[in-house]
Amino acid sequence: MAMLLHSLSLHPPNPKPQNPNKPKILSPSATFRRDVVLRTASLCFVSFIIQNPIPESLADQLKSSKPLRLGIANTKSWFQFFGDGFAIRVPPDFEDVNEPEDYSAGLSLYGDKAKPQTFAARFQTPDGSEVLSVVIRPSNQLKITFLEAKDISDLGSLKAAARLFVPGAATIYSARTIKVKEEEGLRNYYFYEFGRDEERIALVASVNRGKVYIAGAAAPESKWKDDELKLRSAAISFTIL
Repeated sequence: MAMLLHSLSLHPPNPKPQNPNKPKILSPSATFRRDVVLRTASLCFVSFIIQNPIPESLADQLKSSKPLRLGIANTKSWFQFFGDGFAIRVPPDFEDVNEPEDYSAGLSLYGDKAKPQTFAARFQTPDGSEVLSVVIRPSNQLKITFLEAKDISDLGSLKAAARLFVPGAATIYSARTIKVKEEEGLRNYYFYEFGRDEERIALVASVNRGKVYIAGAAAPESKWKDDELKLRSAAISFTIL
């Protein structure tokens, strides 16, 4: 079964921008737009739903596509947001659009049974046309297994895992494994850049201690040409701590 991104939508309600210079506790209340990056009544970034098996055409794209050199910007001067087990660089013109107050209220009311927050982090441009988000989900929500996933490769190869992260109707422009050296060895990240319905998404996924961390940057195709360097770099700046 394929796990499809149900969000990455680009036009959230207009919450009061938060100060991006401090970590936020996130709200679970978020309404959803149509399947991946379709614009409708509400927005979210990555929440997962079970879909039909992905078409073979997606696997064919990964098999036949040649890796392209990715253009990446230097993000060291950008604000670095530290979340629950991860960090990510935020482009200068992006604003924090999470609502921590609602999530705190949910925790105090429901305790351990509180609904998991939709986003671990979420930022957007002032006009809401470009979005940067992070979500965290148990790995067994994506792939049923009795063993705790310790690395993204436990979910399958780059090609096989595309069934979990990329919707079947999407066009894949780039897919690759990024290896990062850590004290305990190498950590693998899967990168996918794909488009669907006039929107483009750069997505990075990794696994740590049974949890899947997914960061993505989305924008309309009309803006991607001008801002792809910034958006792709923001997604690839994502790091497991």
